[in-house]
Amino acid sequence: MQAQRLVSQRVLVTGAAGFLGSHLCERLIDAGHDVLAVDNFFTGRRCNLAPLLGHPRFELIRHDVTFPLYVEVDQIYNMACPASPVHYQFDPVQTTKTSVHGAINMLGLAKRTRARILQASTSEVYGDPTVHPQREDYWGNVNPIGPRSCYDEGKRCAETLFFDYHRQHKMEIKVLRIFNTYGPRMHPNDGRVVSNFVVQALCGEPITIFGDGAQTRSFCYVDDLIEAMIRLMASPPDVTGPVNVGNPHEISINELAETILRLTGSRSPIVYRERPENDPLQRKPDTSLARRLLDWQPTVPLETGLMRTIEYFEQRLLEGGGPSRSGGQPSAAEPKSDGAV
Repeated sequence: MQAQRLVSQRVLVTGAAGFLGSHLCERLIDAGHDVLAVDNFFTGRRCNLAPLLGHPRFELIRHDVTFPLYVEVDQIYNMACPASPVHYQFDPVQTTKTSVHGAINMLGLAKRTRARILQASTSEVYGDPTVHPQREDYWGNVNPIGPRSCYDEGKRCAETLFFDYHRQHKMEIKVLRIFNTYGPRMHPNDGRVVSNFVVQALCGEPITIFGDGAQTRSFCYVDDLIEAMIRLMASPPDVTGPVNVGNPHEISINELAETILRLTGSRSPIVYRERPENDPLQRKPDTSLARRLLDWQPTVPLETGLMRTIEYFEQRLLEGGGPSRSGGQPSAAEPKSDGAV
């Protein structure tokens, strides 16, 4: 099915100034909707929304979703949560609050306004999977008390809340499980593997791999991800999800590093460090449900998407917007590219 162009609606996007949120806002504006963008700017950046500022159908509010929001909307995309280990482990209690309290507040708003609501969930609900590739009916293998649990369990609890609101209050919900996604506007120093490797290669710094590099990931370009998200929101009410969205083409971290070195022409060496606790060894989505329910599959080849991402970071570095080297060193073994604020 082709992506549907809906009648103009007032759409709330939380985590709107983040990597995925900003791309989603642009697509919604292009489709003719009125967009109310919300972000607390913990990890989101106003520059991501610069092309939309001043647009007559776009409004930006600084707000933290752990507090209630009283607005009138037709649809809600709940994207708010730090999505990379560097950010979500900085304040793990607040990360859990963002997922859980944020879900409660947005579901309460959706209930009051009778809005359709979509939860941007994550492949991390599967933890370090014992089933490969991961299907939506797999319950996961998650450590509930580890350093990544604030994110993994927070997102799992948010899914629980969504389905309980659906069963108890008959609300229209959509749950999207996002696998590793990359593209322009990724934060240059957030610990995500694609942005880490690209910035390190462009700066001539060592490419840092945590572990032996044999761990695998599947990388989906941001435009493909946003297309699936919009299709899920436009799907019939009985399509609730969860639905996996990602690119089923699986490669090792070593292969990714070598590809980025080749595309950038960099001569950076590769160095190896200890693999972080609970870092998944495999990550690959089974996307058969997305193909069947949404008529969706990724279309952007990895090298094409990587070149667009490299060009973005090259421009950022030329403008002086490169990564800050202060603070903790991001973990290049944790290719978390599935989140929002």
